[in-house]
Amino acid sequence: MISKKMSDSLNNHMNLELFSAHMYLVMSSCANDFGLKGAANWFFVQYREEMIHFMKFYTYLTDQGVVISIPANKDVPNKYESLLEMLQKTLSHEGMITSCINELSELAVQDKDHATQIFLQWFVTEQIEEESNDRDLIAKLKLVGDNGHGILMIDGEMGQRVFIVPPGSPLAV
Repeated sequence: MISKKMSDSLNNHMNLELFSAHMYLVMSSCANDFGLKGAANWFFVQYREEMIHFMKFYTYLTDQGVVISIPANKDVPNKYESLLEMLQKTLSHEGMITSCINELSELAVQDKDHATQIFLQWFVTEQIEEESNDRDLIAKLKLVGDNGHGILMIDGEMGQRVFIVPPGSPLAV
């Protein structure tokens, strides 16, 4: 059984994952508007991954007997100047998510909540990958600058990203 503080904290984070999904869905639309179909695909895959993250939290909480709450989300930004700006915002957002996961992990340790510690370990590892991917794309975009051919090459690379349902995922969205 998890503590009230832990369940409230997990529920809050679950809603942050839902906000993340909405943010990436909007970014997909913005990339599409820029004519960057590959980047639109990349952000749409990111949206689907965030929905899996949301559902992992949902399933864990309901399995623990917690009745979840989903308050209204704040507005999602939908104005970006460039693909580079979107990816910089992505990296910043993922850094904030990493901090939140680390805080949840620390709370689980303090609560001696071993089940939640184990549950959160997947997210700790996932965040390393998330931030690394973002940094790689940002570095490439900085290398090409405003060169349209270079941006299109990166867009093509981003279009190769495929959504893969993680093993044991509660829902394929």
